[in-house]
Amino acid sequence: MRQIVLDTETTGLEAQDGHRIIEIGCVELLNRRLTPNRFHYYLNPDRQIDQGAIEVHGISNESLLDKPRFHDIADDLLGYLQGAELIIHNAPFDVGFIDAEFKRLNARWQGIASHCRITDTLQMARRLHPGQKNNLDALCKRYTVDNSQRELHGALLDAEILAEVYLAMTGGQTTLGLDQEVANSLGEQADTVRRLDARRPALKVIRADAQETTLHQARLDAIESATGQASVWRQLQSAGPQVEEELTAVDE
Repeated sequence: MRQIVLDTETTGLEAQDGHRIIEIGCVELLNRRLTPNRFHYYLNPDRQIDQGAIEVHGISNESLLDKPRFHDIADDLLGYLQGAELIIHNAPFDVGFIDAEFKRLNARWQGIASHCRITDTLQMARRLHPGQKNNLDALCKRYTVDNSQRELHGALLDAEILAEVYLAMTGGQTTLGLDQEVANSLGEQADTVRRLDARRPALKVIRADAQETTLHQARLDAIESATGQASVWRQLQSAGPQVEEELTAVDE
């Protein structure tokens, strides 16, 4: 499963008014794990940046004079995004600017949605937390994601932060396996591992009470709402009594 977390910074708020992308930042998730495969460019928009936008992202007109134009990176960007699921906070904004940029190069452009699946984490957050603030800073606080470096908006930094928020929103754990380096290290140390004494007392099993069970079910509901599919735990429960007995035997 390949996902690209994407963010842009622009010269202003409305693509339809001729505003342009000046920074695009993307990070890649493979099977819910961050990879080093990133895509990041500052771009010369060939127009002035609104003062209000400069106050948000801090990117000056002068700093972009020697940067490439969008047409210089368009093919590489499309190749990077092709076929992936795009994870974007307030997706209509960024998608609108991306489509406007490609439309300038090709009048028959059908939209980035014809090349990628798009997931809007703002809409996801509103479903999970109705009536609450759901901007990126609020979500960082809610999911304890460190955003202390986010004094100004930045496309790559915001994409990195959003990736952590998205993983937390959709289940938290980023991987079910070990890094190969760690696995190899454990393999090399196998001879030093000692087995526990078989005569040790049986472990005490503490069952969940009614309140804990209710909270657990609510958490599963939230995960399924965010992912659109049944959670692994409920899939195991629906597999029948035999699986439940095996799980109980492991607990005991």
